[in-house]
Amino acid sequence: MARAHQPITILMADDDPGDRLLAEKALDASRLANEFHFVENGEELLAYLRHAGAYVDRERFPDPDVILLDLNMPRMDGREAIQAIRGDAGLRHLPIVVLTTSEDDADIYRAYQLGANSYITKPVTFDALVEVMRGLGNYWVEIVKLPPGGRCG
Repeated sequence: MARAHQPITILMADDDPGDRLLAEKALDASRLANEFHFVENGEELLAYLRHAGAYVDRERFPDPDVILLDLNMPRMDGREAIQAIRGDAGLRHLPIVVLTTSEDDADIYRAYQLGANSYITKPVTFDALVEVMRGLGNYWVEIVKLPPGGRCG
């Protein structure tokens, strides 16, 4: 049985403030009750996931149920972040959805090879982004069975 109608926590790693704002507005417009958090690069993503540095407060920074990950970020890009997450026994269970502008077949192949669960090219229009967020929300809220308590290790 899926987690029907239970809110999920989404963590988005994207260095573009405009993309983060659009994603948040699209999630709101999709009318799904989810908690949404942002980080700007792979290093911040790992700090958040490990509750290190500025992210020690688990109440303010809860464990995510799903990670939305841009590939092209400074300091640690999405590919490196996938590798680090999949290499960490306490994090490797987390679903990673690559949400990026790249349509390059090599990027798609590499993301899946590294352990991404899904790969989505960012839509060009806001309405299309709303539909993507609605679909992601419905999938992760209505269909998928996630580990209880957000942690597996």
